[in-house]
Amino acid sequence: MQIAFLLTGLAALGSVAVYAQTDVAANLLGAFTGTSTIDVNGITQSPSNAAGGLLEVRHIVKPWFGYEGTYSFNRANQDFSSSTYAVCGVCSAGTTWTPVSADAHQVTGDWVASMKIGNLRPFALAGGGFLFVVPTSGQVTRTTLITGCGGGNPGCVVGTTTTSTTTTTSTTKPVFVYGAGVDWGLLPHLGLRLQYRGNLYKAPDLVTGFTSTNALTHTAEPMIGIYLRL
Repeated sequence: MQIAFLLTGLAALGSVAVYAQTDVAANLLGAFTGTSTIDVNGITQSPSNAAGGLLEVRHIVKPWFGYEGTYSFNRANQDFSSSTYAVCGVCSAGTTWTPVSADAHQVTGDWVASMKIGNLRPFALAGGGFLFVVPTSGQVTRTTLITGCGGGNPGCVVGTTTTSTTTTTSTTKPVFVYGAGVDWGLLPHLGLRLQYRGNLYKAPDLVTGFTSTNALTHTAEPMIGIYLRL
C-alpha cells in the first residue's frame, strides 16, 4: 500500500514537472493614457502618449495556471491646466498651464491563465502592483495667460502672459492590471509574445501648483516582445 502511494506521488510530481516551465521576456510597448478632468477645480490633467519597455519573468505551474512578475518603464509627461472665466466689467480671466516631464516605473505581480494549442499559447492575466511616477526636474514653469475686457469692447481681449516656478514631487499609486495575449513558438525555447495590457490607477499628483484630478485613469499598452523559455 505504501509503495502504491509512493508511486502515485511520484507520478503526480512527474506530471507537474512536465507542464512546469519558466520564461523571461522583453517587450516594447506603447502607453496611451486618456485625459482626466475635474470640474470642481477646473483642472485638466493631460498625460502624453509614449513608448517604453516591459520585462517579465513568468512561471507556468500547471497546463492552464501560472504567475509572473513584471517591471516596466516609459515616459509619463503630464500637462496640468486650469481656467477661470471673466464677466466683462467684473473680473478678468486666466488660463494657467504647467507641463511636467516625468518617468513612470511600474512593478506588478500577476496571475496567468493559459492553454497550449500547437505552437500557440493564448493567455489572460490579472494582477496588481505599484506605479512610481518621478518628475525629471525639481521645478517647473507655470505660464498664465490673462485676459481682460476692453473699454468699449464687450468681448474679452488678450492681456498679458506671466510665468512663475513651482516645485514637483514624486508619487506612488496602486495599480490594477489586466490583459491578454498569445505566445507564438518559433523555436523550441524561443518565440514571439503579442499582448495587450490595461492599467487602472488614480491620476498622479506631481506639482504643488495644482492638485491632482484624483480621477481614475486608464493606460492602454499594446506590446510585442520576445520570450526565452528556460
